[in-house]
Amino acid sequence: MDDFINRVVDKTGDFVAARPGFLPLIAVVLIIVNFILQIFPGAGYWIVDSNFFLHLGLIIGFLGLLLIRPLG
Repeated sequence: MDDFINRVVDKTGDFVAARPGFLPLIAVVLIIVNFILQIFPGAGYWIVDSNFFLHLGLIIGFLGLLLIRPLG
């Protein structure tokens, strides 16, 4: 089990290191999705009401910006 987790973390780190702007790009897409979902008045789901994609996008964006230098 430990080998599997180590391999997943290593592959994820290598993937993010090779593409330093990928996580901030995903964050921007999630924030735009949240904005589009807010425009439609009929979408009253908890994801829209709680601004889930906005918060997830902000967390991924900050994480991506913090990881650019150590992994690059």
